[in-house]
Amino acid sequence: MSEVSTTHAPDPHSDWPLRPWLLAVLLGLAGLGVHFAAEWNSDEWAPWRAALTAALAFGPLTSAFTLDRDRWKAPLAFAAIVALVMAGIAWRVANAGESHADAPFWFAAGVVSIALALPLFQAGFHKRRWRTPYDETHFHVWTDSISVAGALAFVGVSWLLLFLLAALFSAIDIHLLEDLIERGWFGWSFSGAAFGAALGVLRNHLKIIGTLQSVVMLVFSIIAVPLAVALAIFLLAVLASGISVLWNATESPTPLLLSVAVASFVLVNAVVRNDDGEASGNRVLRWAALALALAIFPLALLAAVSTGTRIAEYGLSPERIWGVIAVAVAVAYGLAYFLAPIRGRMAGWMDRVRRANMHFAAGICVLAFILALPLFDFGAISARNQIARLESGKVAVDEFDFAALRWDFGDAGREALARLKDSENPRIAQLAADASALEVRPYGATSVADRREISEKADLSQLDDATAHAVRAYLRDEIILCREGCRVQLLRETGRGKLIGLMTNSDYGQNPHLLLVEAGTAKAISQRVVNGRLIHEYEGLGEPMNKAGEVELRPFTGYQVFVDGKPVGQPFE
Repeated sequence: MSEVSTTHAPDPHSDWPLRPWLLAVLLGLAGLGVHFAAEWNSDEWAPWRAALTAALAFGPLTSAFTLDRDRWKAPLAFAAIVALVMAGIAWRVANAGESHADAPFWFAAGVVSIALALPLFQAGFHKRRWRTPYDETHFHVWTDSISVAGALAFVGVSWLLLFLLAALFSAIDIHLLEDLIERGWFGWSFSGAAFGAALGVLRNHLKIIGTLQSVVMLVFSIIAVPLAVALAIFLLAVLASGISVLWNATESPTPLLLSVAVASFVLVNAVVRNDDGEASGNRVLRWAALALALAIFPLALLAAVSTGTRIAEYGLSPERIWGVIAVAVAVAYGLAYFLAPIRGRMAGWMDRVRRANMHFAAGICVLAFILALPLFDFGAISARNQIARLESGKVAVDEFDFAALRWDFGDAGREALARLKDSENPRIAQLAADASALEVRPYGATSVADRREISEKADLSQLDDATAHAVRAYLRDEIILCREGCRVQLLRETGRGKLIGLMTNSDYGQNPHLLLVEAGTAKAISQRVVNGRLIHEYEGLGEPMNKAGEVELRPFTGYQVFVDGKPVGQPFE
């Protein structure tokens, strides 16, 4: 093994005694602002609140990594740009609602772009462009990561100490700390201040962190050896057994393959380091790094084949398009790493890997930023692809997932579903209408065809055609109720419609599941018994019970389901 080398902090950085205090105040106030701006308990955020929360989180955090006593104008400008960019993306995500199914990916793309832009800015890429030294960029990537990990660990230790002190003082009836811990504003402020203080201390000791970086990379480089051996065995096994062995082992090998490719990328760079002088001199580690560099490309190709096979079978979806982008990036990295040792016949392959890292970092930063902008509608692209598959006969009508158009493709999917309701094919029109009437997304891993097959097994002979159609559509979409079989019973007719009871053989069958087929709509709505009354299952359940209120017993007259003479479920009016 090579000896650990000392990495020096870049010249623009300087020790600053006030840094921990300044960052503690800055991030403490940012945490307080995030608490009051955010709507954590809401499913839908107001766009302005989402934008303000993102700005208050990312702007100060960026400043904490870039501010310096002798260099503050450019960092403040960069932090302001980051705050505005993330605020705009958060506004767009919150404003999307159900219009776009892949809105969270926009925010993730923005985070990736900012995470790559940060070390590039710290290394002065905005001034020096491609003349930016690789060792400075690489230095900031690792020291930023180590600083974040150390600061988060300090936050955890600080909270542990706070809980211990709270318990200590509560033992003598002083509950101030316990009361503060329960306040949301205190938690955010305390966490922000603790993170800022720790980060400030760590940023003042980047030279020491640089040495720690070398130690971390040395440890990582040791892990490269067993991973290289394991990957060699894996790839040989795939070549011998055929790629189908992956498909038989797991339904979705792409995430696994990409994860291993990312691990290989990290370990290769742990050996390659900043330059040839710092690279490990151990022959075993160098050969392991070379093997991993060569393995990334076939791993990425296998992931591409897996993704392509899944798209060929099921068509496009917004998530699969994002997956294609991730796989394309992995293939590009893998190809560059694969060609690095081939070009020049091994000579200088590590330097070519470093150059590839620099170019890919800048390129992916720009790509992620573009993907976060409102330039592409992956829902519309996916919906067109799915409709084309249906119209061309590539997928049978009864196999087509109409519910996916309703839920997975945003407004574009719902517009396509509305057009299918007017299809000249009566079967397509009927299934499209059924999917359009859904109030909640069907759940259960069973395929569309299997769901339909299970629903067809239910005996609905005692129901009229319209009621049977409504109940069968409900069973098809809520298939978990009848996966193990169920009985359907007409209980009574009400002014609102017909009350249907489902007796199931699953764990859900301890109480009868009640449906109301509304008169004139042929639509089945799940019901729940609450306080002796039938209500829509998804309606509010009223005010919470007042435990201190007056308790009394009143007589009740109503209905209750009996099976074999024994009451089941709750009575209702």
